[in-house]
Amino acid sequence: MLTELKREAYEANLRLPKHGLINLTFGNASALDRKQGIFAIKPSGVDYADLRARDMVLVDLEGKTVEGRLRPSSDTPTHRCLYLGFPDIGGVVHTHSSYATTFAQSGHAVPLFGTTHADYFSRAVPVTRKLTRAEIAGAYEWATGVVILQRFNKIPPLDCPAVLVNRHAPFTWGRTVAKAVEAAVAVEFCAHMAIMSLLITPSLKAIEPALLDKHFGRKHGPGAYYGQAKNR
Repeated sequence: MLTELKREAYEANLRLPKHGLINLTFGNASALDRKQGIFAIKPSGVDYADLRARDMVLVDLEGKTVEGRLRPSSDTPTHRCLYLGFPDIGGVVHTHSSYATTFAQSGHAVPLFGTTHADYFSRAVPVTRKLTRAEIAGAYEWATGVVILQRFNKIPPLDCPAVLVNRHAPFTWGRTVAKAVEAAVAVEFCAHMAIMSLLITPSLKAIEPALLDKHFGRKHGPGAYYGQAKNR
């Protein structure tokens, strides 16, 4: 069932350690078939070296496992919450990549200092509020998704396809899971550069708005001209 979707999710998961975003089994990627209302996600706690496409678990948007011999990732409710809350996305990635997680643990957004950041994100990568004690004790993974949606109440999710969960780590998303992986790579790279920039210039200010708008606009939106035509 949905063999191509499982392959897509599997290949996305393999790209996470390839890009240095994963230590041990900390992380997961999922791919959604929105017409079917089913997503494929990494099984819980399985080492990436042992992972196979057939191991991907299929889960519907009501949270029911519809295919898979293994338990899905413990973060599955967070992925499901994001799919329900962001109707234009088709992939979600969660990592504990070192630099982005450093900002998340500290409760700080990744500041927008330069054009590399502006090429991918329209603003500083935001951080959520802390979860309450009741949220942690209850449906914790679902509550993680809820605080992300709350933080993006006034932010178009595809203009900034990444968030830092306070005290936790980054989540990213995209129209496809491949784009979600790309966003995960970008947020880690931007977090690394931000830390290095602050070491050189602790009082560094955010990028000038005109330069931000130019770089974000040339890659995103109706006036974008970066890259090749879609029908090429």
